Amino acid sequence: MASLKDLRNRIVSVKATQKITKAMQMVAAAKLRRAQEAAEAARPYAERMDQVLANLGQRVSAQEGASPLLVGTGSEQVHLLVVATAERGLCGGFNGNIARLAREHARRLLDGGKTVKILCVGRKGRDALRRDMSSNIIDLIDLRGIRAVGFENADEIGQRVLEMFTNGEFDVCTLFFSEFQSILTQAPTALQLIPAKLPEADEEAGAGSGPQAAYECEPDEEEILAELLPLNLSTQIYRGLLENAASEQGARMTAMDSATRNAGDMIDDLTLHYNRTRQAQITKELIEIVSGAEAL
Repeated sequence: MASLKDLRNRIVSVKATQKITKAMQMVAAAKLRRAQEAAEAARPYAERMDQVLANLGQRVSAQEGASPLLVGTGSEQVHLLVVATAERGLCGGFNGNIARLAREHARRLLDGGKTVKILCVGRKGRDALRRDMSSNIIDLIDLRGIRAVGFENADEIGQRVLEMFTNGEFDVCTLFFSEFQSILTQAPTALQLIPAKLPEADEEAGAGSGPQAAYECEPDEEEILAELLPLNLSTQIYRGLLENAASEQGARMTAMDSATRNAGDMIDDLTLHYNRTRQAQITKELIEIVSGAEAL
């Protein structure tokens, strides 16, 4: 049975932990607003670029000599998985959900006889995947020293992926990240980057769905796509990193709120146990005093 001193120390320790989790919740709430605004601002640009590329790609994809970034290499044997997670933990299931989606996708590919390479963006994804897929991890891109992710960081990753593709190191590239929906909901998402997964026209839907606009291009479509396709690769990675940043703060805010409330419940239970133990000890001492007095 724990002594009163042990219970007092435990209560003090839990109260200190509660202060930390409350502070982390408030910091995450402050960061979430900025991260959410950045993620929501990037969505229209990325979606509009998809629409433009879809219109141009429909004209070019059937022609000979179309860019491999658009039509692929003609093979799907080697897959590169870019797994973007956080550099830090204490954010609930945020990192684990992304890693789980990537692991399930990798296992399906491996079961189908494909070759899988994993490029981790963020330390936590590497830590989660190396337990059973360490031989498939080719590198880690560490973003710990970056306070706020910018397009230049995404472009560095995009250039790294583009260089690997140019060297023939893979055929298909897929990005894994968490799409921010709300503070309570973050959806792990897989987005194919190479060949570009562009929206298709929907003949049954009305105007405004799918690539509907007609473009007159100068210079020709091939030259424009030669510039836009690498830019689109970096843009989609940037969007994924921004979505991750907002999702991470939302998940951390929720996790720290739950931890703060759980610490409060534990303090109440420990305080009740402490008072009962103290009362029992006082009652025992009184009984000993009365018994000793009666014995005299």
